[in-house]
Amino acid sequence: MATASHQPSQMVHRLAWLDALRGVGALAVVGEHLTTWAMPWLRPTSFNLGVYGVLVFFLVSGYIIPTSLERHGDVRAFWIGRLFRLYPLYLAVIAVVLALAWWIPIRPEVPRDGSAVAAHATMLMDAVGSAGVLNTMWTLSYEMLFYLLAVALFVTGRRDRWGVVPVLFALLAAGAGLLLAGPPVAGAWPAWVSCAVFVAGLACVLAGRGGTAAVYVLGAMALALTASSRVPWFGAAMIAVMFAGTAIRRWEGGEGRLWPVGVVAVLVGSTPIWALNAGWWWVRPDRWGLTIVLAGLTFAVAMAARGRRVPSALTWLGTVSYSLYLVHLPILLVIMELVGEMRWSPLPAQLGVGVAFLAVLLPACWLSHRLVEQPLQRLGRRLTARRPVVAT
Repeated sequence: MATASHQPSQMVHRLAWLDALRGVGALAVVGEHLTTWAMPWLRPTSFNLGVYGVLVFFLVSGYIIPTSLERHGDVRAFWIGRLFRLYPLYLAVIAVVLALAWWIPIRPEVPRDGSAVAAHATMLMDAVGSAGVLNTMWTLSYEMLFYLLAVALFVTGRRDRWGVVPVLFALLAAGAGLLLAGPPVAGAWPAWVSCAVFVAGLACVLAGRGGTAAVYVLGAMALALTASSRVPWFGAAMIAVMFAGTAIRRWEGGEGRLWPVGVVAVLVGSTPIWALNAGWWWVRPDRWGLTIVLAGLTFAVAMAARGRRVPSALTWLGTVSYSLYLVHLPILLVIMELVGEMRWSPLPAQLGVGVAFLAVLLPACWLSHRLVEQPLQRLGRRLTARRPVVAT
C-alpha cells in the first residue's frame, strides 16, 4: 500500500490527487476497524468500508507503479526502492506485535511454525495460505504479487495497449470462483518454496547477474500464487483491479483503451454470484457490487479533478498512509484491551474513545513516517545512486 515519493515539486503537485486518494483509502480502512469495535451505528452495512479503501489503494498502485517503472527503466532501482519503502515499517510493526504477544495474543490463524516466518519474509502470506500477524497485512500479499508481475511484463518490453492483462486476470477470477472452493495446494511448503525463489530471484536482480531470467521466474511464481492463493478467485480479482488501474493510465496517456476496465468491473463484480467460496457478508452481490462501484467512482472523481488544488489534510494523510495503514491496528488493539467492549457503551463514551484513538494514532503515524520510513527511503535512494544497474 505504498508508492514512491521524493519527486520534484511539479511532479508532487501533479500527483497530489493520488496522495489524496491514498488518504481516503487509509481513512476508510481505519474507519472500518474503529466503527466495528466502538461505533457500530456509524459503520455502513450496504458496502464494506475497509475493502472500499483497499480497492482505492489498489487502483492507485496499478495506475502509478508500472508508469514509474517505465519512466525510470531500472529494475534494480525499482526493487531497492520497494524494499526500503515497504520493509522497514513492516518489520517494525511485526516486532511491536510480537513484543505485545504476552498481553495481546497473536491471531490463531497464524501458523505456529517456521512457515509463518517464511511467509512474512516475502509478504506473501495470503498467497501461500498463511496469515499475517495483523489482519490488515493480507493486502501486502497482492501488492507484492502485482510488483512481481508488473516487473516481468516490463522486462518483456511490451506494453499492454489493449488492456488484455486485466481482463485475463478477471477471467481467471471468474473461472477460479466457479471451479475452486479453496486453494489447490495446501500445507507449509508453498511458503518455504516461494521464500526461497523470492530471495534467490531478488538477489540475482540486485546483484545484476541473471536478472532477466530471475524476473521471469519471479513473475511465473507470482502467477502461480495468484491462482492458488487462500481464496483463488479473490486474489485474481485483486490483481485484475490493480491492472485495471494500469489500463486507466494507458488510456489517459492515449496508449490504450478504456473498455477493458468496464469488462474487469463486470467480471469481478459478478464473480461472487457463482463463486464456490463467497460466504462473507460483504461479497454478497449487492454489497460487493456497491463497494466496487464506490471505489471506481472515487477514483474517477479524483482523476477528473486532478488539476485542482487538493486539501492539504488529504495529501498529508496520503503521505503517511502506509504508516496509517500498518500502525492503526496495533494501537486500536491496545486501546481495546484497556477499555474493553464499546459497542453497547453510551454514545459519549464511544465518541470519546474514538477521539482519543485518533489523538494517539495521527502523531504516532507522523513519528513512524518521520523516524522509520523516511530515513530508510533516503538510504535506499543512496544505494540506488551508487550503482545503477538495469536488469534487462
